[in-house]
Amino acid sequence: MRRLVIAGNWKMNKTISEGLELVRQMSMELKDVKDIDIIVCPVFTALYSVSLEIEGSNIELGAQNLFWKETGAFTGEISPVMLKDVNCKYVIIGHSERRSIFKETNEFVNKKLKAALKTGLIPIVCVGERLEDRQMNKTFDVISDHINGALQGLSADELKDIIIAYEPVWAIGTGRNASPEQAQEVHAFIRKMITDNFGASVAEHLRILYGGSVKPENVEAIMAQPDIDGALVGGASLKADSFVQLVRLCLPQGC
Repeated sequence: MRRLVIAGNWKMNKTISEGLELVRQMSMELKDVKDIDIIVCPVFTALYSVSLEIEGSNIELGAQNLFWKETGAFTGEISPVMLKDVNCKYVIIGHSERRSIFKETNEFVNKKLKAALKTGLIPIVCVGERLEDRQMNKTFDVISDHINGALQGLSADELKDIIIAYEPVWAIGTGRNASPEQAQEVHAFIRKMITDNFGASVAEHLRILYGGSVKPENVEAIMAQPDIDGALVGGASLKADSFVQLVRLCLPQGC
């Protein structure tokens, strides 16, 4: 049985004080949850303060991005070593906003993924198609390209420490979301790709999250799908009540 993951991606939101207040509420209201990995991914400026606030709790820390070098003349970047230094355990890599706005390529994603693994961070690797890709029946082509590009050169053993997040770009921040059946179809396709390339045992243990306007109103139906192992949550992670409700709906007695 794969352990569920609920990760909150705060994107470019929350000052340090706002972030601390948010995780205080979350940690207090979710302190009894033991069956789900709960992750928050604040902005870089809040990482260390949030890490101190959640120390000893059941909430773990992730970052939203990283660069693949440990040090150097890379103005504005942050290295995996620096993320470990502020107590990060996870890092999001290849989010669609990084790909579309900042023109990150599969090569970038692959380098970042390898750097994260080398430093002992757990990567949450994002893949997903745009609306025009889906309308042109190219969803699986895009997913194949993203998966093959991100995982190039990795061994089956290294995949044990990776989480994949399927995020249809057309469902991020739009209020739209893939139906549970559409999401399951892509998740099953990803798991089959991993089976074909790395073996059934690796695929069976790989956790694949869904992201795209996940909220309390739809999370149960999404999490009920056999190949969906959690959620990468955007807007609903910015308010304690909605995030707490969402997590609790994913407990065994929920979904």
